[in-house]
Formats: sequence, structure tokens, C-alpha cells
Amino acid sequence: MNILLMNSARTWGGTEKWTRMAAESLAAEHTMLLAYRREVVGSRFSVKKYRLPCLSHIDFYTLILLVRIIRKENIEVIIPTKRKDYLLAGLAARLCGITNILRLGIERNLRIPLLHRLIYDTLADGIIVNAKTIKQTLLLSTFMRREKIKVIYNGVDTASIEKLANPPIEKPFSFLIATAGVLTNRKGHEFLLRAFARFIEKKADCSAGLIIMGEGPKKEELQRLAKTLGISDQIIFTGFVNNPYPYMAASDVFVMTSTNEGISNALLEGMFLQNVPVSTAAGGTTELIMNGENGFLVEYGDTDGLSEILARLIENPAERQAMANEAKKSIITNFTLETMQKNITRFCHQRKKS
Repeated sequence: MNILLMNSARTWGGTEKWTRMAAESLAAEHTMLLAYRREVVGSRFSVKKYRLPCLSHIDFYTLILLVRIIRKENIEVIIPTKRKDYLLAGLAARLCGITNILRLGIERNLRIPLLHRLIYDTLADGIIVNAKTIKQTLLLSTFMRREKIKVIYNGVDTASIEKLANPPIEKPFSFLIATAGVLTNRKGHEFLLRAFARFIEKKADCSAGLIIMGEGPKKEELQRLAKTLGISDQIIFTGFVNNPYPYMAASDVFVMTSTNEGISNALLEGMFLQNVPVSTAAGGTTELIMNGENGFLVEYGDTDGLSEILARLIENPAERQAMANEAKKSIITNFTLETMQKNITRFCHQRKKS
């Protein structure tokens, strides 16, 4: 098949990482192309690509260019990966008579019946989601059809991660906690900082630190909060890092405190690198973490609960190691890149127009 991935993101994040993994893994069997907006995204792809303006949800100039690309490259399936791209991709697909399969990596309530019916049903031949929870939320809308939605778990490129993770960084603290993601409200870093401060109050005599990887509009505010809480000396803000794996390989715990998620790529990668995952029970994390077996789940805002989990992990290194081993085993069993690639190919064939 000739498949066009579309991503109009302005910054690099989890969706963009998924798009690249899909492009690279599917390229072994299919002709893969990318339509993108910013070089921060496009420069990271090795497949053939086209840069588009993508000025709005209904940018007619971009629509014309997209139709030209589809016809020139004989595209059979288009997969838009950002909400802003869904309408444009759907219209272009209908004009060219090809298949449009949306990719959605976060829970989304469809509250505008006419518009959302058009985008997610009329113009969409299929929807890929990365968690059962996302599918269940979509099906709350009466117009959604179960057979159109396919749960395909994110894949982890284990071979590349192992290579890029070595050597790990030198640990700045004996007990190291890591997190990664865009610094926005949705990622819940304020909650994490407050819980970490509470943990430090209980374990003041321990060498413990928190590494926060990522950039975003909340960075300065979070740095001020760390100073106010008196934990600045134990927080490392790395900014954006192109290769986070040496940090993950050195850390003991990977924390994800989002208010809404699908299944986070960073969380999967941290688990593969034998971090104990501690996450809010958001989106698909309950499908990934078996509480108390291969990690811990905590309710968003439960500062005491999160601080107590961290205290338990620093106090019990043997339990921590056993849980980290189970976390890695979970990834190897259920979240391989090969499985993701096969499932995407199968679904594209199933939904493809004859």
C-alpha cells in the first residue's frame, strides 16, 4: 500500500513519536510518506515528505495541495494523527476516493454532534486508538460504530532503545525519579512537585531527586513552585532532550501524572528500561499497570498517596527491583513494535476501499 501519514504539530511530542515509529515500521512492507507543517517534526523522518501550510482545520489551500500529493503519489490510505488534520484529511480522501483512517491517542468526548459525526463517521473509514478506554469513550456518541474503531497498542522499539540508553547518565541522586512530557497543565507536573515535596519531608535524610524532561509553557511556573516548596536543589529541569533514554536507564521510578492520556510512549519506554511505573489512573494506564504488581496507580491530586508510594519504593529496594522486572516483562509481552505494525497493516486492509 501507499500510505500517507499527516501531522501538523508545531512541536515534538508523543503523537509525533508514534507517527515516526509507524512510518519506520510500516516502511518495511509499504510505501510511506509524510505530510507535515514544521521542520521540528519533518526533520526527524527518513521517509519521503511534503511540507504543507496547515493554517487551520479547513484551510482550502492546504486541501488543494493535499489532493495533489494523493494523486501524484497514488496514495491509497491517509492517516491523520492530529485533531487539526482530521477534517482536511477526510475531505481530501473523499475527493480522491481513498481511505481515511484517523489516529487518536487520547480520550476525547464528542460533544458537537453534527461536526463530530462528519469528522469521525461520515469522512472517516476507521479510527485507530491506543487504549480500550478511548474506544469506550468514543462509543458514548450514538453515531459511532464499533467496527470502525480499532485498539492498537503503541509499540516500543526495544532494540533502538537499548542501544540509545547506553551508557546511562551518572546518577545525581541515589534514588532517582524521572518524568517526561510537554510542560502543560494536562501533564500534571504541579501535582508531581507537591507530592515529591511531601515525600522529601518524610525522607529528608535520603538522597532522592526528580528529573523532569521536556519543554512547555509551564516551565517557569514549575521552577518557581519548586523554589517555593524548597525542593529546587533536588529537581533537574533538563528541557527538551533528543535522547531521554540514558536518563531513564539511570532512574529507579518513572512517574506520569497526567489528567488525561491514552497510553504514554514515555511510560512504556520507562517500563522497558526497568523503571517502576507510577501513574495516575488516566486513560489507558489501567490497561498497562496492574496496581501493586508491575507498578502503582494513584488518583490525580492525591498528594499523600503519591508521596507514600515513593516512600515505599525507596524503603524497599528488593520489592522495587522485582516490580521493575515485571514492568519490563509487560512491555516485551504486549507492546512490541512488530505487533503494532502488523495490526495497523491488517486494519488498513480491512477498512481500505476496494
